[in-house]
Amino acid sequence: MLVRMTTNADGPQTRPRRRAPAGAAVLREDVTEAIRAAVFEELASVGYARMSIEGIARRAGVGKTAVYRRWRSKLHLVLDVVSALAVLGLPVPDTGSLDGDLRLLYEVTARALRHPVASQIIPDLQAEAARNPEIAEALQKALREGQQSVASGIVAAAAARGEVREDIDQELALDLMSGPLYWRAVVVRGPKPPKGYLESLARATAAALKAL
Repeated sequence: MLVRMTTNADGPQTRPRRRAPAGAAVLREDVTEAIRAAVFEELASVGYARMSIEGIARRAGVGKTAVYRRWRSKLHLVLDVVSALAVLGLPVPDTGSLDGDLRLLYEVTARALRHPVASQIIPDLQAEAARNPEIAEALQKALREGQQSVASGIVAAAAARGEVREDIDQELALDLMSGPLYWRAVVVRGPKPPKGYLESLARATAAALKAL
């Protein structure tokens, strides 16, 4: 006898309900998120080289089996977590001017880069990336694509307002917009920008974009 069912996704169905295989693992999302959070904390605390599945599991309050059900190794776990950064993104500023959008972008980015976890994790992974092509690719994707959509949105809005050329070089624009803060915070690891620095940087970047 056929059982009529209704699901949120598909509406009325006429197929019998299938049981999950006995013993099938159900991966709880709250446990997965706890493990991901533990990875960031462990990376900031001990670095990639000394990080272990045991330490991650202990920090997340789960058993090692829970980690291995989701990822084969610490490399795959870190690659997954770092790659996920690429899709988080930032909201595209909408202040009504290129200068204003850039200033807001720089304020948000500067705060994020000064966060204790980010300020420790990014340099450590950059060092590890020099030895591991997979980490290098994932880190590049996270850092670049995390800013790509925001930068593109700012440039598109500026073009619509007539502040920059419609055929502006997108790659060069992204480098101009994202490079200064990453250089200061991640590469040379300089002090917190002085008062007025972000506003001056926004004006200088806007002038450069308008000249492209």
